[in-house]
Order: sequence, then C-alpha cells, then structure tokens
Amino acid sequence: MLSGEQVRATVAAIAAEQESDGALPWFGGGRLDPWDAVEAAMALDVGGEHDRARAAYRWLARRQRPDGSWASEYRAGAEVSPAAESNHAGYLAVGVWHSWLLARDPGLVAALWPAVRRGLDLVTRMQLPGGAVGWALRPDGTADDTALLTGNASLFQALRCGTALAALLGEPQPDWELAVADLGAALRTRPDAFADRSRYSMDWYYPVLGGAVTGAAADARLATGWHRFVVPGLGARCVADRPWVTGAETCELALALAAAGRPDAALEQVAAMQHLRADDGSYWTGYVYPDDARWPVERTTWTAAAVVLAADALSGATAASGLFTDPGALPPAGTDNSQETAGWLPGGAGRVLP
Repeated sequence: MLSGEQVRATVAAIAAEQESDGALPWFGGGRLDPWDAVEAAMALDVGGEHDRARAAYRWLARRQRPDGSWASEYRAGAEVSPAAESNHAGYLAVGVWHSWLLARDPGLVAALWPAVRRGLDLVTRMQLPGGAVGWALRPDGTADDTALLTGNASLFQALRCGTALAALLGEPQPDWELAVADLGAALRTRPDAFADRSRYSMDWYYPVLGGAVTGAAADARLATGWHRFVVPGLGARCVADRPWVTGAETCELALALAAAGRPDAALEQVAAMQHLRADDGSYWTGYVYPDDARWPVERTTWTAAAVVLAADALSGATAASGLFTDPGALPPAGTDNSQETAGWLPGGAGRVLP
C-alpha cells in the first residue's frame, strides 16, 4: 500500500511545515493546536526525525500555562483562542511516552515530565462526578460540566501513558490511577455522562482507539457503526449525515480496527484514503464525493501524521508501533481486562533515573 520511501516523503512533508522555533502548525502560517501538534511530532519520530520531534515537544512545554493548560489555538507563537481544553492538557503524555518507546532519550523525558505532570494534574481536577472529564475550563477556573466522548477516550489513553511515564521515573501518581479507573468505567457503562455527538465518527471508534473498550465489545462497537460511517473505497465519513470522507478519521478508524484485532479491515481503510495523497507525500484533509471536490482545500500536518502512525502500527516498523494497537501494553487501571494486562510494563521499557 505504501512503500518506505512514500512514508518518508510524508514525514518530510510534515517537517517542511515546521517553524524554526519547533512549532508544528496545521500548515505553514496556519493555526496550531496542542493535540494536533503532538500527533505531528509523533509522526516525525516515527520517520526518524527525532530532533524535530524534540523541538516540537519543547515548544509546547515552553508555552504551557501555570495551571497546566494550553491555549486551544496559536498562530505565530501567540495565543489566538485562550480556551483551556482538557484533551489538549493531557495529550503531551502520549507523545512523550511514544518518544520514549522510539528514541529512549532520558533527558527529554526528564525535561518534559513537569509539563506532563501539570497537564494531567489539571485533567484530574477537571474530572466530574461519575468519572467523565469536563471538556474545558470556565472563566472562573472550574470545569465545564459538559464532557465529550472523543476527548475523554483520548484522555483515557493519556492518563495511562502518564502513569507509564510515572513508573519509568519512579514517581507514582495514585490520583491518575484512580482517575483513569473512573474514566474507563464511564466510557464503557455511562453513555449519558457525555454530550450526544453520535453523528461524528470519532465518538464511534475513539473508545476503542483510546483503549477503554477492548475484546468482543470493541468488535461489536465497530460493527454497529460501520454502515453509517464507512464509504467503500473512499474511507470514513467525519459526520454520518454528510457526504464527506476525511483522511485523519479514516486512519484513526484503521488504528481502532487494528486494536480490535481486525488488521485486514484496517489495511483496507488506509488503502481507501490514498486518493487524498498529493505528489509530495502530503495529504488533503477531506473529500466531498458527490461534488468530486477536496474540502477543505488544505493539506494538514495532522492528516499526514495519522497516515504515518497508521502505517507504523500496521507494519510494526518501530518500537512504538503497538502504542495504539495493543491496549494491554499500558497500565491496566480502568480497562475491562485488567487481570490480563497486569504485566503491562514491557521488559525493555527501562527506567529513567533522576
């Protein structure tokens, strides 16, 4: 489906959009949000661009606010939208654990650990009764009582990656372990804890992608929404009632399929979205198929990053390839198969000494 050279071209396309200070916007001169910047940095790491990935993570760490949050949008290094969202606060943990699995740089882990800790401490402060996490901070600094399913599924993975980093550093964080247990239960058993955004495909597959729903339950969940969201030969819709397929959602669905033990179906989805590939290895964001039109007319770093992460996961090319496809490779707290994953810490994960 994709050769090594093609994947390297996609990594180069992401690198070409990186700014001199390490920032990774959606595209040159465009907006930057912390979640997508982490995803793009992970893709750079997969492609061997470790220095660029480190620069992106350090850029984020420098801009973290004292309460552990980031702004939801930056342009040219400046805050444009100051809203503090919980999924942005947590996702650096995923990037740092991913980087450790790949590059084994104890200096980077030690340098970024304070930012990871502040971000996840904020996430736990934003947890609502019942286990879900509020999507954003109100102006008075309290958590909004609206919780978003996709963001919470991502935070489930982030808290588990943070717990893995804490074990690596010998600094256990019991509050995170309690938080992820409650969050996992909410994701599996309390659908009313989350705002109804079921028309979005991410709410369909993200509980599987984030590792909260596994085994037969994961397979059943993906089967239930298949005909609503998947367009044969083109990929996955972003929204169920719109004739619009998007590359990032399609590749994230592929990761969820692989995590559910369906690698062949995952490969089909990554193959299906290759109509979005540009000659330089970058990827158009989406395609409105009745109009035969790419929309929006932009090639985003996070779409290309999703392709690289899916390619790595499905090929097993790097030491981090199992991050999304093997939920049992992270601490078991909050999962529905904790007994099976009790030995989560890989023997070669090592230890970062102070």
